[in-house]
Amino acid sequence: MKSFQNKNVVVTGGAHGIGATIVNEFEKEGAQIAYIDIRENPCFVGDLSQKEVLEKFADFVIQKFGHVDVLVNNALPLMKGIDDCSYEDFNYALAVGVTAPFYLAKLFAPRFAPGASIVNISSSRDRMSQPQTESYTAAKGGIAALTHALAVSFAGKVRVNSISPGWIDTDFKVYEGADATQQPAGRVGNPLDISNMVLFLASEKAGFITGENVCIDGGMTRQMIYHNDCGWTYRG
Repeated sequence: MKSFQNKNVVVTGGAHGIGATIVNEFEKEGAQIAYIDIRENPCFVGDLSQKEVLEKFADFVIQKFGHVDVLVNNALPLMKGIDDCSYEDFNYALAVGVTAPFYLAKLFAPRFAPGASIVNISSSRDRMSQPQTESYTAAKGGIAALTHALAVSFAGKVRVNSISPGWIDTDFKVYEGADATQQPAGRVGNPLDISNMVLFLASEKAGFITGENVCIDGGMTRQMIYHNDCGWTYRG
């Protein structure tokens, strides 16, 4: 039997990139899927920053399935930095990246099946940054922290974990040269690297894992970088 046969899986940001791969991989394992995306798609189109959209989507899922076995909060928040990010931009990023996952968890709370799982997609930017990325970084840090808070609140009912991807090429492009070799794993990641972990964390095999964050970044955040060391040169 397939791993998620007859399980009901909900994915945000499911029409493109990592989200679309997550949807496809769950479908291969027999799951019934509902997803929302701001892009045109055949399931549910909506802006996750809007409270009424979240409520309509939750109603849609409950009418369709009755209960939820897996919720994957994957939708991508806006990335703007301190120079160009307005007050409204920043709040929009937090609404998509933190408020929406919280509110969906709240809306589905009475409908989570026994053994249910939430998997939140954070980012390695929850622990490191490039310049001009404040809105995205704040949202990803927020969902990483929200993960362990929900895990404690849902103790004994729903397991809640998060994944922090590093550089993931959503078009499955294969990189060579420095882009690949700078990473301890020797390559740039692809959406399957993330979806494989999503399915594991949502499965019974991960039954003793909750409140945890798994960083999948080819080892980049473990690599110490110093000027003139191992070919690195600071030019700031």
